[in-house]
Amino acid sequence: MPATDFQEASSSSSSFGFSMLSRRRDQIHSMEPTQESTGKELELEAFQRQVADRFHDLAAADSDELLSVPWLQKLLNTFLCCQEEFRVIIFNNKGHLNKPPMEKYISDFFERSVKALDVCNAIRDGIEQIRQLQKQLEIVLCALDNQRSIGEGQFRRAKKALTDLIIGITEEKDSNATLTYRNRSFGRNNVQREHKSLGHFRSLSWSVSRSWSAAKQLQAISNNLVAPRANEIMSTNGLNLAVFTMNYVLLFVMWALVAAIPCQDRGLQTHFYLTKQFLWAVPILTLHERILEESKKRDRKNCCGLLKEIHEIYKCTKHLIAMNDLVQFPLTEEKESEVKQRVKEVRIVYDDIKSGLDPLERQVREVFHRIVRSRTEGLDSVGRASSHD
Repeated sequence: MPATDFQEASSSSSSFGFSMLSRRRDQIHSMEPTQESTGKELELEAFQRQVADRFHDLAAADSDELLSVPWLQKLLNTFLCCQEEFRVIIFNNKGHLNKPPMEKYISDFFERSVKALDVCNAIRDGIEQIRQLQKQLEIVLCALDNQRSIGEGQFRRAKKALTDLIIGITEEKDSNATLTYRNRSFGRNNVQREHKSLGHFRSLSWSVSRSWSAAKQLQAISNNLVAPRANEIMSTNGLNLAVFTMNYVLLFVMWALVAAIPCQDRGLQTHFYLTKQFLWAVPILTLHERILEESKKRDRKNCCGLLKEIHEIYKCTKHLIAMNDLVQFPLTEEKESEVKQRVKEVRIVYDDIKSGLDPLERQVREVFHRIVRSRTEGLDSVGRASSHD
């Protein structure tokens, strides 16, 4: 579905997510509701709307913005906002969390949250891999940028870095190059290790085991993620609907990160079993479809990640390699001007990555710690509620 169509589709779909809550509130009204009961109903409705609004904003991104570093930052900020609003809901309803069926809903959510922590660690390692690409770009710029004239020697110095970039971006399986990776795991001591990779920049995360798979982890998060039935929503006053919504926010954000950032055993096969009944479903399904379409493009299929900046590196690198194979030295004035233009493109993508990776990594770290904190608080609330029964 094109991005321009999702708002119309959203307005035509049934507002199941909060229509059930409204029906429940109408029933409560007929029994002279307390201020507390209506306040909680309104809080849950507001949560559904806020999630929908935030994902509508993300889905409105044009093709040049989608999957870029700034877009991922906006995605992570959306997650943090949703997580905070969800945390407040859990706190305000802690007395209901240890009663069936809410006990299982919240327990399953916390289990999914734990699985998301490994994804965050793997993504942080993937960001470190992009820094390896950045270092190769720097070598290219040192050789070719700000040169009074570009000669064969400068091209020769840049050639190995350009070749390494192509190998790294396309995840060649033949290379046996050795890379040093730092342990970027959250909360663990940083350690320097070396490992022979099957691919020059292939993700072999020290934060997760060598057998760990991003694709399998996403599958584990999505397992048994089924929309609650109408009677279940009614019996929990809509609280389980908030949990289901946050489950899907968690799943989509982790899936999008895996799609964009290099990580171990990437895979986009996760299915989103979601109808368009919910306010937030249309923008999430729209984004899912757009990202899958991006992954099917010929020059993206074997890429180590769908991040826009990685694709820009790939295009710049291919252009420079092609020029290196064709040019004759000394360069004509016209050809040197063309080379300098290509180098300028490299400089732009290098600057984008240099300025964007650190803030992105800090946000991934914040997502990790926020998940841990919210889970700890939630389990504590369940425990205290049980002790008071």
